[in-house]
Amino acid sequence: MLRRLRGDSGQAFPIYITVAAGLLFLAFAYLAVGQAAVNRSGAQTAADAAALAAAQERRHQLTGKWLTDLADPTTWDGILHGLTDVGSSCWRADELAAQNDAQVQQCDESQPLEVQVDVRTNKRVGDSVVPGVSDIRSTRSATAVIKPLCDFDVPDGKAPDEGAPDEESDAAPLPALHCDGKIWKLDPKKLGDLPKPEDLFDVHLAD
Repeated sequence: MLRRLRGDSGQAFPIYITVAAGLLFLAFAYLAVGQAAVNRSGAQTAADAAALAAAQERRHQLTGKWLTDLADPTTWDGILHGLTDVGSSCWRADELAAQNDAQVQQCDESQPLEVQVDVRTNKRVGDSVVPGVSDIRSTRSATAVIKPLCDFDVPDGKAPDEGAPDEESDAAPLPALHCDGKIWKLDPKKLGDLPKPEDLFDVHLAD
């Protein structure tokens, strides 16, 4: 009877080894899946940050253009809708992607009020029991939208009163800006209080 028990124990031992090895393999496989998920999450974070940074830079550029052309309200509509040449803002996407350990693969500024960025992580998933996983670097994309917040009434072009002093007639009146519930009354002679970039445009990720 004792010999039979010892024999059963000896036969069961390889089974235990096989089961333990299988469980260990599954554990490493789940770990690889988790590592890949973390890698993808990091890539999406980098893409979101890069797209937002580029869009915010575009907003800053458009605001600068508006300030430069402030005395000419006929240009405002085009500027507020991004229909003006202000140069590229993709360098900011490169900076933010690098800060998140990723590289920009593509930065698309073809739309006047939109920036789309594709990034790839620098970090690979790492050693894994799953074939072909260890060298994977995640790629993700994000789109940021620049939304104009202001509208205005085009000046009617009426001449100033004949009795007004000459110095009062030098500067043409500027239309008031209506920006998300706030009214900016712009005096060409007193331009100390002007809208900031965030007053003129909202920047957010596309849905």
